[in-house]
Order: sequence, then C-alpha cells, then structure tokens
Amino acid sequence: MKLYFDPITVNCRKVLAGFKLMGTKYDEEKVDYFTGQFKSPEYTAINPNQSLPAIDDDGFIVWESNAILQYAADKDGKDKFYPKDLKTRTDINRWLLWEANQWFPSCYTFLVENVVKPLLEQKPDQKILEAAAPKFHQLADIIDKAVEKHPFLCGDKITIADIAVAAPMHLHKWQKLPLDQHPNLVAWIKRVEDLPCWKETDAATLLGLS
Repeated sequence: MKLYFDPITVNCRKVLAGFKLMGTKYDEEKVDYFTGQFKSPEYTAINPNQSLPAIDDDGFIVWESNAILQYAADKDGKDKFYPKDLKTRTDINRWLLWEANQWFPSCYTFLVENVVKPLLEQKPDQKILEAAAPKFHQLADIIDKAVEKHPFLCGDKITIADIAVAAPMHLHKWQKLPLDQHPNLVAWIKRVEDLPCWKETDAATLLGLS
C-alpha cells in the first residue's frame, strides 16, 4: 500500500499516527504541500480533489483521511482500534463524520490565523478569531462531556476516533485554541499526545515551531 502524503498537514498527520497506532505497513510517496505538488496532473489522477492524503493499494485508490483509517483498520483486521460491534462502530463512525464536518473547520480557523499566517509573515485577523470562538467552545464542550467519565471518546480504549478528532488540534499550542474552559478535553488530548504513535508523528518540529 502506497501512502501519498506530506507530514505537515492535519489529515496526513492523522493517517500517519493512525497507521503507527495500528501497525499498518505502507510505502511512502511524499507530495510537497508548499510547492503545490498536490495539484500536479500526476497526483490529480490519483485524487481529483487535489487534497492530501491518499492511498493506492494495488490499484485501489482511497482518499479522505477518515476513510483511509477505516480501510486500513479493516484490511489489517485491527478490531482493537475499530471494533466490529455495531454500537461501538457506529459511535466511532459518528465521531469521524463529526470531525470532518464540524470540528475540523472550527479548529482550522485557528490554524490558519495563528500558525499559517505567521509562517507567511502575515498578521492574524483578530475579528475572525473572535467570531470563531463561540462555535469552537460549543464543539469543544461536546468532547469535554464525552470524555468526562471515561478516558477516550468511545470508552476505556483508544480507537481511530480519538486519532481523527485529535488531529485538527494537533498544533493546539500554536493554534492558540481556547481550551481553559474544557478541562476534560485538555486531559484527553494529553492522553493522546502521550501515545508513541503521536509523538513519532510530531509536525511542530517539521514546521520550525517551538
């Protein structure tokens, strides 16, 4: 299985951490994000969305990071991280959909304003950040309540849901996400950050952040 990726991107970090968690074997194919290589005709033929990551498993192409995690978990028989139990799997799928549709866009605003713009020597737009804060708190509270009584999103054991939901805030220190009101979320993300798969896929160093 070949993985097309750039480790600095949110969704590539998600898949890299997920693969390390599950022990998924893959070949690397770096696609440079900053030079726009993901828009090349060669990569567009693989992923017409011109987004990262994507996988090619003997000619079977999968794009969308959460779908890649699901595919890899099922392919490798990693029921531990993506159980086949109907209710547990539905709960995981719910979080994957929520992450893509709600959580990622909210966290991405802070990533652009507080990480990307400074890297490009631009100033964050405080009005945009202020406007984004209420929605962020609303969504963060959902996570906060979900991990109030157990350590991970779907119970006592980590699943691909935790990797997916953690990814959009993987640079939360530099994103300057307003987390003070969400102590359970803070404890949960610390548990994720302590995982070897997370430490081994740190993007902050690659971006020159400290």
